[in-house]
Amino acid sequence: MTPAAGTTAAASPYPHLLAPLDLGFTTLRNRVLMGSMHTGLEDRAADFPKLARYFAERAEGGVGLIVTGGFSPDIAGWLKPFGGKLSWRWETRRHRQVTEAVHGHDAKICLQLLHAGRYGYHPLQVAPSRIKAPINPFTPRALSARGVERTIDAYAHAAKLAREAGYDGVEVMGSEGYLINQFLSRRTNTRDDAWGGDTAQRMRFATEIVRRVREAAGDDFIVVYRLSMLELVPDGSAWDDIVQQARAVEAAGATMINTGIGWHEARVPTIATSVPRAVFAGVTAKLRPHATLPLIATNRINMPDVAERILASGAADMVSMARPLLADPQWVAKARAGTPERINTCIACNQACLDHVFQNRTASCLVNPRACAETELNYFPAATPLRIAVVGAGPAGLACATVAAQRGHAVTLFDAAADIGGQFNLARRIPGKEEFDETLRYFRTRLVETGVDVRLSTPVAAADLSGFDAVVLATGVVPRAVDFPGRDHPKVVGYVDVIEGRVVPGARVAIIGAGGIGFDVGEFLVEHPGASPSLDAGTWMREWGIDPSFEQPGGLVRAAPAPPARKLWLLQRSPGRPGARLGKTTGWIHRSTLKAKGVTMLGGVEYLGVDDAGLRIRVDGAEQTLEVDHVVICAGQEPRRELLDALQASGTVVHLVGGADVAAELDAKRAIAQASRLAAHL
Repeated sequence: MTPAAGTTAAASPYPHLLAPLDLGFTTLRNRVLMGSMHTGLEDRAADFPKLARYFAERAEGGVGLIVTGGFSPDIAGWLKPFGGKLSWRWETRRHRQVTEAVHGHDAKICLQLLHAGRYGYHPLQVAPSRIKAPINPFTPRALSARGVERTIDAYAHAAKLAREAGYDGVEVMGSEGYLINQFLSRRTNTRDDAWGGDTAQRMRFATEIVRRVREAAGDDFIVVYRLSMLELVPDGSAWDDIVQQARAVEAAGATMINTGIGWHEARVPTIATSVPRAVFAGVTAKLRPHATLPLIATNRINMPDVAERILASGAADMVSMARPLLADPQWVAKARAGTPERINTCIACNQACLDHVFQNRTASCLVNPRACAETELNYFPAATPLRIAVVGAGPAGLACATVAAQRGHAVTLFDAAADIGGQFNLARRIPGKEEFDETLRYFRTRLVETGVDVRLSTPVAAADLSGFDAVVLATGVVPRAVDFPGRDHPKVVGYVDVIEGRVVPGARVAIIGAGGIGFDVGEFLVEHPGASPSLDAGTWMREWGIDPSFEQPGGLVRAAPAPPARKLWLLQRSPGRPGARLGKTTGWIHRSTLKAKGVTMLGGVEYLGVDDAGLRIRVDGAEQTLEVDHVVICAGQEPRRELLDALQASGTVVHLVGGADVAAELDAKRAIAQASRLAAHL
């Protein structure tokens, strides 16, 4: 599997990553698989032109193999009502737009066959047994023996249709807690017929699907099997069962085995920014001696050096990346050119991709708002170049400045600070958010590439901006002031001073405000200086209770979080659970992290004042004093618009973006998207 000396791949910084992969009947041009990720564009025929353009840009960027979002082989397998499905021949027409677009750039593409089983968000769902998923209000109907056979045949028929639609293969989704995984697991399969019982009986559903898919589609068709190698749920598969499953699907006719990590109901994070890079590659490596098929490593592989290390070590033959290619469709081309600094790195925030999908919205990307909007958001050259001033070098200002300059405008970027970044300079200091530094590295490179005139440490007044055709205020936010007795007490400090190190809080701290910043400050203060579990795989696994040997059933052991650096109280004025408005797919991670560190979280708090004794509060009518050393204020922000009135009075064309426009919590996703769209139309 090692590239030959003298090849283009061998001459690059990433010879293993860029080496072809010979599958016998076909060859992939490199070892990069664009992993399956549902975008929402799969569910409506009218959106297939957008889906085709989305995949075409990644194919043009050099990806070796693409796997689509999940398509069900029948109606019962829908992820949601009228979701993506391929079971009728007339449905193949829309798919040809996708396959032709990808093949036009010499890449290959597989359709993912995904039957949701008990994860389907509709009343028609079926499962091996009548056991409701904890994340779903619907209870599935148990498949009859005849129903099992019909479902297997539906997979085979869908694979045949995929071939007719021009796909190079299919990925059979056998992991993440979907239907095939439900048959494999004792926790969801309590059948006593030929499809339940011991491991061999429970895996029969999976192997029959692979066997019949291979028969239906032919020998020269890629069949990727997504194997659940680490389930991260109680009573999950033991390692011997996983090895047995891998050998069985190989014998049944699979071409490659992709790594599946976790179930959707697992209470261990698997792809969030706090998860260490490539932390799960070890489980793929553990399977390596037991399989002769090419193996694909996955999860939190976001930069070429990470991927190259995995492949060079022999842990896997290919790497799967979904969100990194959402963030930068030119990821492979930039790696091939030896310019990784130009990659717009996925920071694993989930805010615009997974959060959108779980809210029934089309996916996008916080750092790349063009993702899934390639047909509508484009940065064409400006008809009339303008002189544009952008004030503020936070995420909104950086996005606006670089897009406007890319289009040919003459852009000057001002900031009173000595460095770019704005609120991202705070975020990257939070344990678990170190990836945010990658976005600043990317923007530093883009500022140079696009020729933006950057003037840091340069406060500006309205008069300084008089010669510009347009001014964009991306001046961000200022923390909102609080109003209670003792707000000027020395114990009371702002979150900016704490994160930037000007104030080091004592051993007992109250945090006022339980939004995103409050939780960030909480995670900053519970960790000891210099410690961050996301930067050390062993520490992170202990914190979340993952068996580093991957031998235990489900891969779980008792969690052993490190003692907190401080005792914290996280408080919010509004009633209800603190953190309820955090990200849909990541909020639980932040709440679990602070709970594991013993943080007391209270809602419905009335602040009575601060004095030498501490913070006096009232909760449910009862008063108490929290004997704290410091009170950190994270009570929201206000737009920073000091220049607005004077600029408008002078007749200057002014635009507001980001926090300067709306300061309802910090929202980099909205800020970057708004700024990019403005710059696309200036």
